[in-house]
Amino acid sequence: MASDRATTHRRLERMDELVSLCARRGFVFPSSEIYGGINGFWDYGPLGVELKNNLKQWWWQRVVRERSDVEGVDSSIIAHPRTWDASGHTEHFSDPMVDCRACKKRFRADQLEDAGKCSAREGSSEHDLTEPRSFNLMFSTMIGASEDAAAQAYLRPETCQSLFNDFKRVREASRQKLPFGIAQIGKAFRNEINPRNFTFRSREFEQAEMEFFCHPSERERWFEHWRDERMKFHHDLGLDPARLRTRSHADDELAHYCKAAVDVEYEFPFGWQEIEGIHDRGDWDLSRHSEYSGKDLGITNPETKERFVPMVIETSVGIDRTCLAILADAFVVEELEGGESRTLLQIHPRLAPIKVAVLPLSKKLAEPAHTLSDGLRKRFNVFYDDAGNIGRRYRRQDEVGTPFCVTYDFESVDDGCVTIRERDSMSQDRVSIDAVSRYLTERVEPAA
Repeated sequence: MASDRATTHRRLERMDELVSLCARRGFVFPSSEIYGGINGFWDYGPLGVELKNNLKQWWWQRVVRERSDVEGVDSSIIAHPRTWDASGHTEHFSDPMVDCRACKKRFRADQLEDAGKCSAREGSSEHDLTEPRSFNLMFSTMIGASEDAAAQAYLRPETCQSLFNDFKRVREASRQKLPFGIAQIGKAFRNEINPRNFTFRSREFEQAEMEFFCHPSERERWFEHWRDERMKFHHDLGLDPARLRTRSHADDELAHYCKAAVDVEYEFPFGWQEIEGIHDRGDWDLSRHSEYSGKDLGITNPETKERFVPMVIETSVGIDRTCLAILADAFVVEELEGGESRTLLQIHPRLAPIKVAVLPLSKKLAEPAHTLSDGLRKRFNVFYDDAGNIGRRYRRQDEVGTPFCVTYDFESVDDGCVTIRERDSMSQDRVSIDAVSRYLTERVEPAA
């Protein structure tokens, strides 16, 4: 295989390369595309939904199933409207907005540089911007047939508030004692003024959040614990350590209820951006919901009889943003000897949408190859392909990140073995058909 050995590598340099691949190969594409799309909304195709589900399952495994002190829930997208009064969203969840009179686009007031560039392209100046005005980011909806104000509700702008609402019920039902956490994965909605950077900033997105409740004396210890745990998670996803960093919020950045906050940032082609936040939220959330609901959410220590409101350490990862980071990080173009090149996604095997492709060398071998692929489907997501020469079929799988290709050839009929090719090194092993499932399991589902 010396002629196939890569001589140079090129990482992703422009987002349009990744956007094109995602649309062409069925990862992500505009929602309602046949109608021209709808800004800020995206659909995940056959490969994208597999990647997203694999990420969510890995997060759930690490945060919920492997721990005895975290419980999972799945709360409703629409909460009681008083929830958003207590959280401050009704009154404060807004951005200052300006409109560009030249291009008719809308910008956040803190993005005046972008607006100025836009105006310059239109042959005008920044003076063509309107005065800033408040723009609420929550999507409103109506409950029931009535259209009066009492029936107004909102699509949740974040998933965490229902975890505070459910705190008392979950603690009692699960018989948990402090410290413990409540976790969920779910959709959230924000009417962003200017969605941008592909799926990074969208109006509909998915979060994986965990609220960890502890005694006030332990808040710093648990903040440090979850900061380290979450950074380790992103390293384990296979993201390049050189493109990952943590950034602590300065005092003037902190929300009024936060004592400390750290962002996990990834270096996208458009710059360093947050993919997860770890926050010390103090007792603000439970205290506010106690006040607005009239329900006491405090805890009594059975030994000391001390009464207190638990402190909250939050971890909140953007699923869509992390998927984008995974795809951007995995994108590689290799220049091969002989002037050829191949595009591949070096996705961690556990995250890869397709785990293995079964490729019969000839359509005459379709029957035994189908038998092999059908057996593997009981454990893995398998793609079967018998169209075109084997080299092109390998390249198609490289481009979507499939870590292993199994080639069933004419010798397989006699020796009961197949050739398994690994994506990144292009190395090949001859493996007994009976051992293929075990071979893949050891490499696709490594021990945590």
